[in-house]
Amino acid sequence: MDKKFKSGFVTIIGRPNVGKSTLINRLLGERVSIISSKPQTTRNSIRCIYTNDEYQIVFIDTPGIHKPRHALGEYMVKTATESLKGVDVVIVMFDCSAEIGPGDMHIIEVAGKVDSPVILVLNKIDRIAKSRLEQVAASLVTHENHFDAIIPISASTGENLDELLKEIVKHLPEGPKYFTEDIYTDMPEKFIVSEIIREKILELTEEEVPHGTAVDITSMKERENKDLIDIEATIFCEKDSHKGMIIGKQGKMLKEIGTRARVDIESLLDCKINLQLWVKVKNDWRDNKGALKNFGYKWE
Repeated sequence: MDKKFKSGFVTIIGRPNVGKSTLINRLLGERVSIISSKPQTTRNSIRCIYTNDEYQIVFIDTPGIHKPRHALGEYMVKTATESLKGVDVVIVMFDCSAEIGPGDMHIIEVAGKVDSPVILVLNKIDRIAKSRLEQVAASLVTHENHFDAIIPISASTGENLDELLKEIVKHLPEGPKYFTEDIYTDMPEKFIVSEIIREKILELTEEEVPHGTAVDITSMKERENKDLIDIEATIFCEKDSHKGMIIGKQGKMLKEIGTRARVDIESLLDCKINLQLWVKVKNDWRDNKGALKNFGYKWE
């Protein structure tokens, strides 16, 4: 008897920097979500599609749940919590190499209110001893906190991801392919390009500068009769001093941001690109709901 095809939606929640985007990229084999060692890298819910012959999982990569300090932070937390509605499975991810704190317990409370099956994923097991892993699991799983499964993994090495997929699929209903097999995200190319540029800013700049930046793709056009795409992008920051840091001495930092971004964008689009970057100051844009909307953070 033929197996019925399964499909469904899976939200991943957790604190900033627990490895949600690393897990998505590892499973898909594509760099859909940007990754950085800095927390609060992901700002939007990003749908990423994993498809094989037996099932299709639409993962929703969410911003880390944290205590917001500005309107952008409020938007990020609202986006993460709203992604829990109507999904088939919720994954609650923890960094088991870090100390468990009140923020972690708050996320467990949030997950406890959903009707969907909840899988506890303990990430970064490659960084700790087995005895420590058992301690972390015991501190998170009490008689008040029910999980349908507990899966220890390493998103960076790929360890135990097969077990995680098996557990997810166990809870999925029979359903259609929502997306064709060659699609791994429903986000527009412009969005992914802007995120790649922002990732390079995160890699290369320090302290508060990365979190105070937004990238707007002002133009993206294929050049006639040439396998070349011209892309113009503006990097917005909050202070003149930040603008100076992003541009760098004699423009060296901006050039390096562009060089690194170009490599990944060419891989994404599978053609040569001509990337032009500008930097502008928009004071306190993270607390300006009009500016947030213009940058694609659609506030209802």
